[in-house]
Amino acid sequence: MLFHSQEFLLLFLPVALLGWYASAQNKLGRNCWMIAASWVFYAYWDVRLLPLLVVSIAANWILARWALSHGRRWAAPSGIVLNLLILSVFKYADFFTDSLFWLTGSDREPWSIILPLGISFFTFQQISYLADIGRGKAPLYRFDDYALYVSFFPQLIAGPIVRHDEVVPLFAQNPKRDGLAERMSVGLVLLLIGLVKKSALAATFADMADPLFAPDTLAAGVGAAAAWTGTMAFGLQIYYDFSGYSDMAIGLAMLAGIGLPLNFNAPYRAVSLVEFWRRWHMTLSRFLRDYLYIPLGGGRVGWARQTLALTATMFLGGLWHGAAWTFVVWGLLHGAGLAVVHLWRRSGLHLPAAPAWFLTLSFVFLAWVLFRAESFGDALAVWSAMSGFGTGPVAAAMPVDAILTDWLWLAAGLAIAAIGPTSQVIAFEKLKPVRIVAVAVGLAFAAIVLHLGTGANQEFIYFQF
Repeated sequence: MLFHSQEFLLLFLPVALLGWYASAQNKLGRNCWMIAASWVFYAYWDVRLLPLLVVSIAANWILARWALSHGRRWAAPSGIVLNLLILSVFKYADFFTDSLFWLTGSDREPWSIILPLGISFFTFQQISYLADIGRGKAPLYRFDDYALYVSFFPQLIAGPIVRHDEVVPLFAQNPKRDGLAERMSVGLVLLLIGLVKKSALAATFADMADPLFAPDTLAAGVGAAAAWTGTMAFGLQIYYDFSGYSDMAIGLAMLAGIGLPLNFNAPYRAVSLVEFWRRWHMTLSRFLRDYLYIPLGGGRVGWARQTLALTATMFLGGLWHGAAWTFVVWGLLHGAGLAVVHLWRRSGLHLPAAPAWFLTLSFVFLAWVLFRAESFGDALAVWSAMSGFGTGPVAAAMPVDAILTDWLWLAAGLAIAAIGPTSQVIAFEKLKPVRIVAVAVGLAFAAIVLHLGTGANQEFIYFQF
């Protein structure tokens, strides 16, 4: 069930919110209602995967209780290892086995293990909770609070990666408390912005990017114009796709009176790679920083040690994004880029904002090729074409007017991403209680819902992670 589908917007969401507010005076009742609704939401994708989510929640809560109530110090680290093992089996078993067989020159039939939706996200949330228990920074929550923390449907599938102390205290607040109208207004605006990002902008850029990265297209040959168009389009597609999802998730949670952390803050406005990762998928960046990069030494040590920490962090960050060596190398590229930026800063050198922005954006978009390509050969083909070495019928078949139209879309998309106000600024700061604005938002929302019924809804890119 996709956020940008009529069955979600017109059926599931109203029922979930009605039950939540109907039991507003009963904390246990509304928690249980939202847990049940969230499990229905998850089971809609594949009911066979629901037991894994339920057992994972129960097992982690029991381990947390053993650690905090019974003083068993081994419980929290054992839980972290168990979570990583489960994630490795479902997400990486085929990948690691294929890599081993490739090294030995042998062939094998893949196991084709089903990847549970959102497993990377709810696993990381539970790891962060157990890690905080090990540090003495987390309490034992009631089971219903913990189950809702992990299961809450707005962030269950693709984040934001939420920390326990950010949302569990909010479950105790009456959703009908003061400020209800304002929260509902902000939530609906964020939901609308996310819907527009996904159904209009991301879909438009997907139509430009997908043909470039199709194996048949790359085999036939791609010219420089097509390669640059497709690469820029994918960079904008993944931004509007994932930031649109995050806007929807935050907006949906706000409709229930729950505030989720921001996940994007105009990343294509960054003037360094360090700043980019402070603005892109912010909840993943802080998870990797707090639970991996800093424990490995972080920036408190020399540049060589810091580089090793960055390399390890971004290696695992790349692997988290997908069970393929292209994702691993993509992560390592960013690790190397971050190391260069830190070395540049240590040297005391300075670059003006405009060229720094251009270099940062160029690096990010060129690296996106490896993120999107299905193989290293496909990535090399795209990079070669971008360098002017592309040949073949596709290179000659792209009309000038099509190129100009695409680049007008690309310029507009980049301008909105890099210059325009962020979704959060619009919803939290610029939104005014004006009747005409409310009417306009309502009409726009109705138009989007009607539009969603006219064609196929693509899944979000980050659902595969």
